[in-house]
Amino acid sequence: MLKLSVVVPFYNVRTYAPDALRSLELNARDDIEFLLVDDCSTDGTGELLERAARDLPGAVHLRRDHNGGLATARNTGLDAARGEYLAFLDGDDWLAPGHLARTLAAIQALNCDFVRTDHVRATGRERVVQAAPCGPHGVAADPRTAILPAGRTTSVDYPYAWAGMYHRRLLDRGLLHFTDGLRTAEDRPWIWRLHRGARSFAAVGLPGVFYRRGVSTSLTQIGDERQLDFIRAFDQVLSDTAEDPQAADLLPKAVRTYCAIIAHHIGSIERFEPAVARKLRTMSADALGRMPRELLDGVLNSMDGERSSLLRRLRRRHAATGSGA
Repeated sequence: MLKLSVVVPFYNVRTYAPDALRSLELNARDDIEFLLVDDCSTDGTGELLERAARDLPGAVHLRRDHNGGLATARNTGLDAARGEYLAFLDGDDWLAPGHLARTLAAIQALNCDFVRTDHVRATGRERVVQAAPCGPHGVAADPRTAILPAGRTTSVDYPYAWAGMYHRRLLDRGLLHFTDGLRTAEDRPWIWRLHRGARSFAAVGLPGVFYRRGVSTSLTQIGDERQLDFIRAFDQVLSDTAEDPQAADLLPKAVRTYCAIIAHHIGSIERFEPAVARKLRTMSADALGRMPRELLDGVLNSMDGERSSLLRRLRRRHAATGSGA
């Protein structure tokens, strides 16, 4: 068995793919494979990956026959992975030289199910280290203990799949696949399931992933209907968490995070296309209407005034009209 499989989806990132591929070359070893998933690109990215499959040690080119989005592309890579450990990278980001070897050494030394790493936010020429909010570094712990408290940023608020490494036993237990078809917020149900289902994890620092911000083709920069998949993603978080034996303790955190994301999107609604903005208001109001009333009341009472007022207005509209229209 190979030691490590790295799943790297690409979709129309011809401008940035060479940086990602160069960084993989600087991390290559005989026991590492790179699963380069072309999610039906139309801009020449596929040709770059074909060349990489010939020239990059350990590269495997996987071609999808239709565009399925990031979650589905990652699943394609996971289904083909042969490594004892797994990691992710997005096709418009890149790795520091030797990052994979350092992270692999850390997870093996700790003998835990997964590790979380810091990362570097790269915006133009600016570089800022973003620390994983996971407590002491280098100490293995129960991932459930890193979900709470509800009112603070915790490990489930740091959902980036590429900021870490994962033992294959998580894949075998069904914890590493993503919800097929989610176009955004695909990491949210995934990170919650991982923290509820895995037995051990640790934070290890190692900020060797460079997360490229401000990419014009990224969904974070596009205000079309695909952005609304965050509603479906967080509905899944709530429904999955409601079935957990510790649901009474965990649901306030899930509801609070969902509310915070709704407030974020409504607060910047001008970046959406008009029809999408209207749908966002409606779907957000309906989502608030589906939340357990007592839990939602507690969350709104604990939030800052601006966000609480915004969400209460949405909820009142839902109550008055039966929907967010």
